[in-house]
Amino acid sequence: MKEERNILILCKRIILIIILILSGGFITVVIAQSNPPNPPRPIMLTANNSFPLAFGAFTPGAGGGTVIISPGGTRTSTGDVVLLNMGYAYSSAMFYIRANPGSVVSLMISSPVTLTRGGGGTLTLNLGGTQPASPFVTTLPWPQQTTLLVGGTLSVGPIGSNPAGQYNGTFSVTCIQE
Repeated sequence: MKEERNILILCKRIILIIILILSGGFITVVIAQSNPPNPPRPIMLTANNSFPLAFGAFTPGAGGGTVIISPGGTRTSTGDVVLLNMGYAYSSAMFYIRANPGSVVSLMISSPVTLTRGGGGTLTLNLGGTQPASPFVTTLPWPQQTTLLVGGTLSVGPIGSNPAGQYNGTFSVTCIQE
């Protein structure tokens, strides 16, 4: 019985030695590894100065109203405001966002904004509506850009309180990466 046990132990050692010889004296463990994720990059936001938020030409009536630019660039009015097609461009504001694909981006846009006219006069701009809607997930690979469009609503008083002319102002867009 003792001899059988010794033979069994000897056989196990021989098998182990054969395995070690065949494996080169060591056992290799193979672990599958996927590509590492992209390194984190800060979001880059760039304004397209060729497409600022512009409301075109219009005239307020006695009661005033609003001029609305949708993120898609459609212009409408409410109240006594009459939209004019006199060669003055209107457009939603256009920005470009660069971010790693899969980044969740939320937008903070300063609003309301007071627009001023040289020589006097103010209008109130409420920004709102973006395309894509906030928050959104970026899908394009770096360095391709996601186009961001921003619309707004311009509150226009009666003709006496808002003299004709060009009104200007600035607003800020902040991207928050979640």
